[in-house]
Amino acid sequence: MAKLPLDNIRVLDLSRVLAGPLAGQMLGDLGADVIKIERPGNGDDARVFGAPYLSGKDGKPTRENAFYLSANRNKRSVTVNIAHPKGQEIVRALAAKADVILENYKVGDLARYGLDYEAVKALNPRVIYCSVTGYGQTGPYAAKPGYDAVFQGQCGLMSVTGLPDHKPGGGPMKVGPSIVDVLTGLNVSNAILAALYSRDANGGQGQQIDVALLDCGIAALSHYAQIYLTSGEVPVRRGTQGNGGMPSTLFPCADGAIMLTAGNDTQYVRLCRAVERPDLADHPQFCTNILRVENRDALTDTFDAIFRRRTVAEWLDRLETFGIPSGPINDIGQVFADPQVRHRGLAVPVDHPLAPDLSVIRSPLNFSETPIDRYKAPPMLGEHTFDVLSAELGLDAAALQALRADGVI
Repeated sequence: MAKLPLDNIRVLDLSRVLAGPLAGQMLGDLGADVIKIERPGNGDDARVFGAPYLSGKDGKPTRENAFYLSANRNKRSVTVNIAHPKGQEIVRALAAKADVILENYKVGDLARYGLDYEAVKALNPRVIYCSVTGYGQTGPYAAKPGYDAVFQGQCGLMSVTGLPDHKPGGGPMKVGPSIVDVLTGLNVSNAILAALYSRDANGGQGQQIDVALLDCGIAALSHYAQIYLTSGEVPVRRGTQGNGGMPSTLFPCADGAIMLTAGNDTQYVRLCRAVERPDLADHPQFCTNILRVENRDALTDTFDAIFRRRTVAEWLDRLETFGIPSGPINDIGQVFADPQVRHRGLAVPVDHPLAPDLSVIRSPLNFSETPIDRYKAPPMLGEHTFDVLSAELGLDAAALQALRADGVI
């Protein structure tokens, strides 16, 4: 069996909910041994974030819900009470053998348990210690808590998402998924990979990484933020309209809607032919992309009237013939039924004790020589506690049972 890119890398995942666990999951997908530390009894907060839950053999819901399942595959779960001195000793012993520590506690919180960066660094100078917080380790907001929805508003994302104020239903809108958490997870995994490369290939050393959800949300605004930094212009909400080549928006059809983008003048001319309106190619308001952007509302209204005359299938077939980037507005069920998605295998089966037919989302990364082909089901709470503490710390059955009786594990 071929080695995965991060084989022989050990990650101690002390994070909870979504951003940190997603980063840990990405490292696990790449082959790292990710040991997830959870509270005895309750576990990761995400386990109780609500339905749907997997059903047990008796048909009753379990603590294994979709939110938790989405961010914790390819990990081992160990339950340890870090408020207990013996629990702190266990986690420190595991930290001493780890390449990476991943945590998202409040700033300074882990110092109470002797698990902050300086304490762990004294045990393991080569450790990459990544701290994920809402606002970062420094600054006037450093001590404040926060969740994805808060940061979607605070980072400016909601101000540019949704319909314009003058349209029915206009106003700031939250993106459906917890997108700032997801983007933070991507940044965290990227940062950890860079720190490992610096340590192992460039003669570097261990270090602490400070990643904040607010920072990641603002960075993800990309060209929207750069518009403001370049011109002082505050970007506005434009609904489904795009930001470059026009037209780019959702167009209602006779039986649904499609999304399309004519990204340049050549594609726009082809679009005019596709909708049997070649005259629009030379329209004085629309003949160049600069003019189409300036007159985006009039352009959208013009094509709105055209697309309402035929069905989604008719338009997509015709637009594909003319090479216009376009697609349907799918719900999630339609996504996983799509032939391209099925071909790419974006849903992969895992063997879960409660649901042998459970599928999880495949990693989107594809390697020619080290393919990601090992998908282990997200662990049940404490599923690997005895195995890990026995193998890694040499604790025998009697010691483990004593720790369990004391509420340490």
